[in-house]
Amino acid sequence: MIHLTDQPLDIASITASVQADEAGAIDVFIGTVRNNTKEKKVVRLEFEAYDSMALREMEKIAAQVRAKWPVAHVAIHHRKGVLQIGDVAVIIAVSTPHRSDAFAACRFAIDTLKETVPIWKKEVFEDGAVWVAAHP
Repeated sequence: MIHLTDQPLDIASITASVQADEAGAIDVFIGTVRNNTKEKKVVRLEFEAYDSMALREMEKIAAQVRAKWPVAHVAIHHRKGVLQIGDVAVIIAVSTPHRSDAFAACRFAIDTLKETVPIWKKEVFEDGAVWVAAHP
C-alpha cells in the first residue's frame, strides 16, 4: 500500500485500505498545502521525486513500522507535481489493535518519510520560490 502519484489522493479509500477486524485503531496523517510559510503567502507547492528510490524508501518505512509495532496494515501515499492550496500532499494510515501504537507508528512514518525519502518540495510565493529542507 505504497504509492507515489501525480493524481489526487483519496482519503476515504486509503483509510479503508488499512481497516482490519483485529485493528481497534486507525491513525491517519493527512498533509495538506497551506497558504503561508514564515509569514509569506504561498501560491502553490511543486513536488519532485526520484520515483524508484522514493518507493523503495517508503517500503522500508512500512517494513520498519511493521517491525516496531503490532500493525495490521500501513499505507503511505504521496503526491508529486504541482499542488494548489488545500490539496492533499501525503496520507499515511496505520491500523493497530490499540490507539497508542497507531499514533506512534503513524508519527514515526511521517517523520521518517520527511527525513529519508527523496521527494523535494518547492514553495512558490508571489515574489519567488524556494526549495524547502525536510524540517524548516
